[in-house]
Amino acid sequence: MSDQISQSPVDRVTTVVKRLLAERSISRAIAPGDDLRDAGLTSMDMVNLVLSVESEFNLMIPETSITPAHFRSVEAISSLVRSLQQKT
Repeated sequence: MSDQISQSPVDRVTTVVKRLLAERSISRAIAPGDDLRDAGLTSMDMVNLVLSVESEFNLMIPETSITPAHFRSVEAISSLVRSLQQKT
């Protein structure tokens, strides 16, 4: 847990995305601004990504925040996470 605290949201989201890509046998480098659909994630993968981010950060993402724009890239997800963390 202390390792998670020392990592930035971008690093932690990147780890989650890399794990999903590996599960789909996609070996591609991901930059924070890359479109995750272009990287090979499908709509079902995006659902799993939402659940994985909630679990990683121990937070609940409001249904109204589960939009393609918020889950387009590591940067977008990290920004959403920071916003939600500030509200708690």
